[in-house]
Amino acid sequence: MAKDGITPRAKDYSQWYLDIVREADLADYAEVVRGCIVFKPTGYAIWESIQAGLDSRIKESGHVNAYFPLLIPKSFLTKEAEHVEGFAPEVAEVTRAGGEELTEPYVIRPTSETIIGYFYAKWVRSYRDLPVLINQWANVMRWEMRTRPFLRTAEFLWQEGHTVHATEVEAEAETLMILDDVYADFIEKEMALPVLRGLKTDSEKFPGALRTYCVEAMMQDGRALQAGTSHNLGQNFAKAFDISFTDQANTVQFAWTTSWGVSTRLIGALIMAHSDDDGLIVPPRLAPIQVIVVPIYKNDAEKALVMDAVKRITTGWKGTIRFKIDEREHLTAGFKFNEWEVKGVPVRIEVGPKDVEKGSVALARRDIPGRDGKSFVPQDGLTERVVSLLAEIQDALYQRALTFRAEHTRTVTSYDELKAAIETGFAVCWWDGDTADEKRIKEETRATVRCIPNDQPGGTGTCIYTGRPATKTVVFARSY
Repeated sequence: MAKDGITPRAKDYSQWYLDIVREADLADYAEVVRGCIVFKPTGYAIWESIQAGLDSRIKESGHVNAYFPLLIPKSFLTKEAEHVEGFAPEVAEVTRAGGEELTEPYVIRPTSETIIGYFYAKWVRSYRDLPVLINQWANVMRWEMRTRPFLRTAEFLWQEGHTVHATEVEAEAETLMILDDVYADFIEKEMALPVLRGLKTDSEKFPGALRTYCVEAMMQDGRALQAGTSHNLGQNFAKAFDISFTDQANTVQFAWTTSWGVSTRLIGALIMAHSDDDGLIVPPRLAPIQVIVVPIYKNDAEKALVMDAVKRITTGWKGTIRFKIDEREHLTAGFKFNEWEVKGVPVRIEVGPKDVEKGSVALARRDIPGRDGKSFVPQDGLTERVVSLLAEIQDALYQRALTFRAEHTRTVTSYDELKAAIETGFAVCWWDGDTADEKRIKEETRATVRCIPNDQPGGTGTCIYTGRPATKTVVFARSY
């Protein structure tokens, strides 16, 4: 049974998602600013955890952080034709400032390839200046018509990496390294969410890119969510902005560039992949609060007894376990249990007078609701037990998501089978279609090629749409 205020997933999945955002206190609508949201402290704390996990991986791979202007001269976007065509409908412009009309409008950053390309052209002169490996944490604005908190908003937060290389081989290696060692590694290990790694088709790739790679995750309604992208931009932006260098043979060459990014839509992925009808579920490695401790007492004597026990059992947790002691006295224990369940804290520890007498505590795990997830354990050795339980919950969430994806993925051999499969999940099939074929399938089914998986079966098959011989398989699904 769903918690009060949360629509069951089976009844209305879309409303369930919005209810989780509201009841878990993750965000609020910014009615006065079209299409935007306010990140409330609980939601922003999750974003900070995502930032920390990604930022450490980005820096470990040799990249450094910088920051570039929010406003971009409109003329910059026109320098790369495919790029400007792709973003034109989403661009917001600033035409007046200081009470005067601007000579040239600025666009509010929809993405930063153009402004960063301008500066890279100034900074890169010789092969000795390469590679340039820079990441930016920023906000961007895309004038979305239909919005949903975290998944699609006019303004959102993200990171965008932009690198410059001497050769296509180096740029391709960078693109794939980010996809595998940063994005997939983080999403699978920290978010406990399995992803498919693959190449986008030409119709789905980033405007102006040579190749776009992505990580795709399955949500609990069987739809796909693009969790991150990594683009080999080839020399397109280098030629548009004259990012060139003198090589070792003293010949001037255009550079090869990449860009890659993930955004706050990862919070949306987290909600839709793991949560249940009781509220949010946050994987322990990502959870801002891993353990909530709830002291239970009725009078001052019991309070002294219980709080002394709480202090004793949590000694040494700082730096090992992210925990919070809920000492609010104006709320009942039941209210606190409900609140922290809805907010998705992985483990709850209850300590009352009888627990103190018995030298035990009540331990409840969020991923298994109700009595099945609750046990009474000794206070002795509790730290080790909690650390072990957090690891167990992390793995259980990943395995549950992996099993769900496997159960909702079908290998299909005909178009009719594809149409049936995408009603509940992913369809894997041989493919030799073109952009026009993809467009027709999207119009007929609302499904798209999510990716051409990097892990291919080999051999040949028959394209499910054209009937022609095919050498690769693709994944079709409806998506967010």
